[in-house]
Amino acid sequence: MDKESPLDPRGLDINPLETRVSRRKVLIAGTVTAASGALPAMATLANEATAPAEARPVVMSKVTFEVNGQSRSLELDTRTTLLDALREHLRLTGTKKGCDHGQCGACTVIVDGRRINSCLTLAVMNEGAKITTIEGLGTPQSLHPMQAAFVKHDGYQCGYCTPGQICSAVAMLDEVKAGIPSHVTGDLTARTRLSVDEARERMSGNICRCGAYSNIMDAIGDVAGGLA
Repeated sequence: MDKESPLDPRGLDINPLETRVSRRKVLIAGTVTAASGALPAMATLANEATAPAEARPVVMSKVTFEVNGQSRSLELDTRTTLLDALREHLRLTGTKKGCDHGQCGACTVIVDGRRINSCLTLAVMNEGAKITTIEGLGTPQSLHPMQAAFVKHDGYQCGYCTPGQICSAVAMLDEVKAGIPSHVTGDLTARTRLSVDEARERMSGNICRCGAYSNIMDAIGDVAGGLA
C-alpha cells in the first residue's frame, strides 16, 4: 500500500524532492540577490581606498638651534624630524637613519648634553637647543678620544651604527660622572661605578648588526679608564 503523500494546509499533495529543490533555488536566488546588492557598495569602498588623499596645506615654521657650535636657522615643514633636518637640510649625514622608529640608535645625537634618538623628535621641538652630531665631536685630523678608541679597538665593521654608538658612549660616560643611575644600578646612594653590566645596560639602545659589541666595550673601557 502506497504511503500517503503529505498534505500542505490547503490539502494539496507535496513532493518532498520538489520542496527541497524549491528551497535550494530560494537560497541560491537570495545569495545572488545579496551579492548583487553588495557589489556597488564594495566598488564604492574600493574607489575610496584608491582615491588620492585630499591635499592638506603644508605648515612651515622657522627653527633656530646651535649645531656643533654654529647657529643654524631653517624653515621647515613642522612634521620634519630632527634627523631629517640634520641629514637632508644641513647635510650632516654622519647621523644615520636606521629603523626610523627609535629602536636601533643609529640616529643618536647629543642635545643639551643628553643623548636622544633624533628620529623621534621634531626639529621644531628643539628651538634654541645645543646639538652635537658625530661631525661635532672630532675631525679626522683631531679625533675625539672615543673616536680614537673605536679605531684602536676596531669597534666597528660596516660602520653604519658607529656614529650613533660613539655619540651614545660619550653622553653615557657623562651620565655616569653625574651619578645618574641605570636600570641595573644596585645602590642608588653610592657613587656610580661603570661596570661591564652598567656599560652594557646603558648602551643597550644602540644596536650593532655586525656584532662588534666586545670591541665597543673595550673602546668605552679605554676612555673610561677601565670597567669595574
